[in-house]
Amino acid sequence: MRIEDKIRASLIAAFAPDRLDVVNESHKHAGHSGDDGSGESHFRVVIRAPAFAGQSRLARHRAVHAALGSEIIGRIHALALEIDG
Repeated sequence: MRIEDKIRASLIAAFAPDRLDVVNESHKHAGHSGDDGSGESHFRVVIRAPAFAGQSRLARHRAVHAALGSEIIGRIHALALEIDG
């Protein structure tokens, strides 16, 4: 399973989001630091879920990282997050 699919499945399971966009931006970083040649090193996630309501930005980011777990986080170089409650 592609990392993009794993990210999507993990976030749906954890937050039942109203909106979820998982964008692989690795092609924009080809040849740069952190590019491991896999084509799955840089991602952008836009997520909106009621679960984030009332949480600080830091708490939202921590929740997303926890939901993804070390297996996914450890395989990517960069994760840009846009999180709404």
